[in-house]
Amino acid sequence: MKLSIIIPAYNEEATIAAVIGRVAKLKYKKEIIVVNDGSTDKTRYKILDTRYKQIKLINKKINEGKGAAIRDALKVVTGDVVIIQDADLEYDPNDYKLLLKPILDGKAQVVFGSRFITSAPRRALYFWHWVGNAFLTLLTDAITNLNLTDMETCYKAFTAQVARKLDIKETRFGFEPEFTVKIAKMKVPVYEVGVSYSGRSYEEGKKIGWRDGVWAIWSLIKYGVLDI
Repeated sequence: MKLSIIIPAYNEEATIAAVIGRVAKLKYKKEIIVVNDGSTDKTRYKILDTRYKQIKLINKKINEGKGAAIRDALKVVTGDVVIIQDADLEYDPNDYKLLLKPILDGKAQVVFGSRFITSAPRRALYFWHWVGNAFLTLLTDAITNLNLTDMETCYKAFTAQVARKLDIKETRFGFEPEFTVKIAKMKVPVYEVGVSYSGRSYEEGKKIGWRDGVWAIWSLIKYGVLDI
């Protein structure tokens, strides 16, 4: 089994090298696809300085967003399973084994890594973010008839068969609800596992905000209700 690990990165000079290092050390056959999404800091040079042979670098001149970065990366994946990895240090690559188990056991084609059904360490941050995530997840579940606890999680693992069927339109954080609606419509087995989480504050570089939540609602309506 070969993993294709997609890492979208925008202005992550402080963490990108550490994330790549953690992923590269894992004992899996893998390719690491890093998308430098129009960063204006030293992210690109930090990526090049790591010099890991497994890296495929997609260097974009302008920032288009997480969804666009993942869409571009999906065009070049060659692995049997795809994992989305954020470029910050919020999610621990050592949890890949948890994400992969339902797929390797033949039970799932898509696995979400939930921050809310785990006994693993989880940093306490931002009550209203939690409320917003809970609302979006509930709305997603009502539309898709899934029973997820964390639709907005970064950690999503899915088979190459699912990746080939995906037609991602959203360029920014609307990727998360669009992905969830579309895999639900595929009628493939979906699992959820608990993962650890070390959230960061806005001072530490967190980027998602309330406007992204509003757009996520529109994305759910667009793909799940209107079926655009």
